Amino acid sequence: MHIEPGLVSGAKIVLSYATAAAAGAYTLKLAAASLRAEGAASLALRSALATAAVFVFFEVLPHHPVGVSEVHLILGSTIFLLFGAAPAAIGLALGLLIQGLFFAPFDLPQYGMNVTTLLFPLFAVRALAARIVAPGTAYVDLKYRQALALSTAYQGGVVLWVAFWAVYGAGAGAGNLAAIASFGAAYMLVVVVEPLADLAVLAVAKALKGPAGIARGAGPALFVTPRLHHPA
Repeated sequence: MHIEPGLVSGAKIVLSYATAAAAGAYTLKLAAASLRAEGAASLALRSALATAAVFVFFEVLPHHPVGVSEVHLILGSTIFLLFGAAPAAIGLALGLLIQGLFFAPFDLPQYGMNVTTLLFPLFAVRALAARIVAPGTAYVDLKYRQALALSTAYQGGVVLWVAFWAVYGAGAGAGNLAAIASFGAAYMLVVVVEPLADLAVLAVAKALKGPAGIARGAGPALFVTPRLHHPA
């Protein structure tokens, strides 16, 4: 979902600073709530794990340029279910920044757009999970339809934000719209894979619940969100 360099340029890029600042402010709010609920050690560890995961997703997993951007297997709903909203948001922002600083400096001018494109869909997934996952359900007990809904919300949000930036930067000409459509069609194929990845990861987490020492009564889980194994 990396916005192509030059797609949004000049004074127009200032908007990305505002949207990224808004995403950052909300991330800080989520982090403050997580800090109060789970403590600094858990927040730091989960954020570090999420950052490492995001970096691997961007740099190691296959990614291909299509239309106005690149198609990545970001697994945004996966890191949300494993680590929680605040660590996932921090991980997405830091993983993207590390990639830009050390491996793709040509992406740094687009950082505001790219981080906005990653984080706002994550916030939508958080809101959707609160609606479709009953308080008495741990994430390891999600059904396929719930994982599909969360993944579709994330990937659909990414596509919408990329489309917005492309139209905002280059207009609504036929060529640009065709490039957006080709990107969207390719990117939504990720929806076929991500729910299965979510369920596979959740199945492993459920199997490791006892040996990992994170069953109820064993103390707080430092490495995963408490909601992974326990109802709200």
